[in-house]
Amino acid sequence: MITLTKIDNSAVTINSDEIEIVETQHDTTVSLKSGKKLIVKESADEIIAKVIYFRQLCFANYFDNPDLKSVNSL
Repeated sequence: MITLTKIDNSAVTINSDEIEIVETQHDTTVSLKSGKKLIVKESADEIIAKVIYFRQLCFANYFDNPDLKSVNSL
């Protein structure tokens, strides 16, 4: 999940797996798989960085924990 800032300065937290397209014209528009569109203040590069950081956090413990690695070999 990542938190973005809508154009009215309110925060919205979205599932990053649901992002389909990020378009940047004058504003940044995030299109979700549901068809919903959000206009946000963050740039496309900032959104990409947030998604990368979130996914790094999700997998950080997996790669640092040898016990979890052995489960993957089952």
